[in-house]
Amino acid sequence: MNGQTICFHEFGEPQDVLAVEQRVVTPLEPDEILVEMIARPINPSDLIPIRGAYRHRISLPCIPGYEGVGSVIDIGIRVQKSMLGKRVLPLRGEGTWQQYVKTSSSLSIEVPNSITDDEASRSYINPLTAWIICKELLKRSNNSFLLVNACSSAIGRIFAQLSVVFGYRLIAVVRSSEYTQELLQLGAWHVINCSQSEVYKTVMDITMGQGVNSAIDSIGGREGYDLALTVRRGGLFLSIGLLSGLQVDWKRIAIELNIQSKIFHLRQWIQCISVHDWQNSFLQIFALLRQKQLYLGNVEARYNLNEITKAVQIAERLGRQGKLLLT
Repeated sequence: MNGQTICFHEFGEPQDVLAVEQRVVTPLEPDEILVEMIARPINPSDLIPIRGAYRHRISLPCIPGYEGVGSVIDIGIRVQKSMLGKRVLPLRGEGTWQQYVKTSSSLSIEVPNSITDDEASRSYINPLTAWIICKELLKRSNNSFLLVNACSSAIGRIFAQLSVVFGYRLIAVVRSSEYTQELLQLGAWHVINCSQSEVYKTVMDITMGQGVNSAIDSIGGREGYDLALTVRRGGLFLSIGLLSGLQVDWKRIAIELNIQSKIFHLRQWIQCISVHDWQNSFLQIFALLRQKQLYLGNVEARYNLNEITKAVQIAERLGRQGKLLLT
């Protein structure tokens, strides 16, 4: 059996190096399942590796895509027959930007009937990252201050919502006032438009000079360092992304600031947990979605796999009103 696959054979701009190919589906291992994909989002985390940011751990040719949802159409000899026809997230196996995806049955995540395909397809990278950080890494006290930059992003909106769940007072940093009202409605305690106000001064004003307990940086570079400046003594500065393409000055932070600082990589967390904890984390995410405590935002448009060039170009346009899905 052949399946349609998106692949890149060299690093470069996604619209230049991604190609649609036909791929032979090889036989399943005894504990594997074969999933026919329904939908997969286009995330920044999918596009960054294509440009070569992690070339030291990526083998070419490579099939991109970290998340998505599909239906089980075949199983290995050790997999229970009841898996056939189930909707699952086929994670930690092959890239999801293809028609058929193989993965381990124990690592796939069964999707409850109450969760839509659109929700399920986006319930891994951003929701799980934000959930783990809020639950396991941030220090909580009564009304802890949490500062998050690039907060108009998909994961920023999730942090705003989880701040309500976990009891943080979230200060959101954005570059445009058009996102202020939405973030406040989602759960942000205060919104700073950094194009109009200095982040450090504003944070010190609204925290009565104490600074924040924790700060989460998705940008890096100078903006990341400015975020670290606002963290109170002994607090936590956490880097989760590099939208600027520049690292923060870790040496300067270590020398000048008396705070904890670290990088969070979801893949490293995954390598250290049991299958039980892996599965249980998604039960928590699905519960939040079911209880309407978590909303993943709009889907702006859907594209077929053979429209990948157009899809990735549109995915990186400013001012989009929702996520793009490959269907």
